[in-house]
Amino acid sequence: MTRGTSGRRAPGAGPAHPASGEPGGGSRPRVLVLRALGLGDLLAGVPALRALRRAYPAHELVLATPAELAPVAAATGAVDRLLPAAEPGRAVPRSLDWTGPPPDVAVDLHGNGPPSHRLLMALRPRKLLAFAHPQTPEVDGPPWYAEEHERDRWCRLLEAYGIEADPADLRLPRPQAASPAPGAVVLHPGAGAPSRCWPVERYAEVAQALRARGRRVVVTGGADEGDLVARLAKRAGLPDTDVFGGGLPYDRLSALVAGARAVVSGDTGIAHLAVAHATPSVTLFGPVPPRRWGPPDHPRHRALWHPGPDGDPHGHDADPALLRIGTDDVLDALDALDALGEAP
Repeated sequence: MTRGTSGRRAPGAGPAHPASGEPGGGSRPRVLVLRALGLGDLLAGVPALRALRRAYPAHELVLATPAELAPVAAATGAVDRLLPAAEPGRAVPRSLDWTGPPPDVAVDLHGNGPPSHRLLMALRPRKLLAFAHPQTPEVDGPPWYAEEHERDRWCRLLEAYGIEADPADLRLPRPQAASPAPGAVVLHPGAGAPSRCWPVERYAEVAQALRARGRRVVVTGGADEGDLVARLAKRAGLPDTDVFGGGLPYDRLSALVAGARAVVSGDTGIAHLAVAHATPSVTLFGPVPPRRWGPPDHPRHRALWHPGPDGDPHGHDADPALLRIGTDDVLDALDALDALGEAP
């Protein structure tokens, strides 16, 4: 653990691998943060986590999140210990395996509804930081705005309690591992729901056009997206060396993204990872607009979106707004990124 000369943990510093399980001995107060969601959700919450780290430098910061996100939590430099917590369908966990005294501070970065409020209140924290909700009037927090950008939302929550937070504090340290495909364009056709998946045939057209220009193109996918990745690789004629299906371990995925020429994906976790590593990206939006989940306003990040009514981010069919994005739109956005002249 990184420490200053006084022996106190330096603000913003974190262990190489936040531990899971029982808290350490002694009387160190604890901050419990609930964000039991996915990769993109955790990365969008990094500014808030770092703000809490600075606000409570002497506390142990415990993050309740899925166990597989431990390497991501470690990379933030803000988390001391991970408390495994997850529920199918991104629901609020039914319980938390919390032991020892109540948390000094509990922070609801999971949502704004009574289930997450009550889950944390059951631990009897000395202080709860959460958005207000009419069904939990005992929570005296700021109002929830549905159209607010995810990064801004959690920073505003902390600001309401007097904690300074910077929504732009998103960067992760460069991975120590070498990229398995340095300088490649990474295509990631999957997402958390079919409504956010651009057709694989269009990804294949983009891949073929890029390869005709002499670019290396690789495809990635999650653990349950093997068929999708295989279909894209076959249509695009990619060699096996350029296919990374089955869910890459985080260290390899992080290195691949950090060393990429560009990342093309829908609104999903790898798009947030590209932002965290300042890798040029093209993100295809629909059914949720980029004003709520999009990348920061920077020339290296292109958010493609054809305005229309919001759809269902968990729907079973590709959203009409997403389908209005054509392959030429994506290729034009990649050309614009190349024109910036930024090296990977």
